[in-house]
Amino acid sequence: MMKRLVTLVLAVLLTLTFAACSGGAGSGKVKIGCAIYKFDDTFMTSVRNHISDTAKEKSDVEIEIVDSQNSQATQNDKVDLFITKKVNSLAINPVDRTAAGVILEKAKAKNIPIVFFNKEPLPEDMKKWDKVYYVGARAEESGTMSGEILADYWKKNPSADKNGDGKMQYVMLKGEPGHQDAELRTEYSVKAIQDAGIQVEKLAEDTAMWDRVKGQEKMAAFLAKHGDAIEAVIANNDDMALGAIEALKAAGYFKDGKFMPVVGVDATAPALQALEEGTLLGTVLNDAKNQGKATFMLAYVLGKGETPTKENTGYEITDGKYVWVPYKKILKENINDAK
Repeated sequence: MMKRLVTLVLAVLLTLTFAACSGGAGSGKVKIGCAIYKFDDTFMTSVRNHISDTAKEKSDVEIEIVDSQNSQATQNDKVDLFITKKVNSLAINPVDRTAAGVILEKAKAKNIPIVFFNKEPLPEDMKKWDKVYYVGARAEESGTMSGEILADYWKKNPSADKNGDGKMQYVMLKGEPGHQDAELRTEYSVKAIQDAGIQVEKLAEDTAMWDRVKGQEKMAAFLAKHGDAIEAVIANNDDMALGAIEALKAAGYFKDGKFMPVVGVDATAPALQALEEGTLLGTVLNDAKNQGKATFMLAYVLGKGETPTKENTGYEITDGKYVWVPYKKILKENINDAK
């Protein structure tokens, strides 16, 4: 009887030990909590997929990716839940870049390293801790490239100056107000056109919040007011550019020789299709693959308790905490560079 009881106790202890070791903090796996600002953003869907794909290459990782539904309050709750689950590191695409500091403080209090990506926190927040990193692209670079695509087109096609006044009359579709990509892409795209020696005149500017449907609505309003006086369309991202193209099609463009140069940013799959069809003039490759991969690698290395370097992440780290993924101009002739 005693022997049977000892055997039973040992069996229970072994079961409890196995349960403790097969999950949670004792699993020996690096646990990463990742929050995306919203799942139905075309570009961020691509970044998210590449984070997930890179994670599958590692056998010692548990990663949970959640949708913040474009709500900062929801994202804060998700971060609280990750902290409760005792993740080893966080990868956060903030809903509001100005709220990154609050998330950072939560992580710092529990000594959980954090990687922000795609929306850059304020510089003063990045300085608050040595275990905070950022992965993204220099927004001014994408703006410059957008402007250069338009400037090159303008110089090669004198008929683009429809009223012959020597000025490019343009409309601007902006992303989210206050987002560093929206502000810098807007500023630097126009600056690049001017730097090419072309005078500009802004006919209209409005935010379409990165959204295709809103881009179509805003462009339709621009056309209703300015009509054929518009000579170029600059959009801070491809979704808004594609929306603008839909409004332009409804107004009779892209047939019978009636063309409007439209530029976007991201080089998403639908944008590349529009490029092949000849409705989108050009876009700028926002490298979702390397943004996703770099984000995961930093979170993985930090989750293991190591300091990220080029050797253990595969990416150059600037100023000890930034990974900058370069942009690239994409036109119909080099479309394969974006595939």
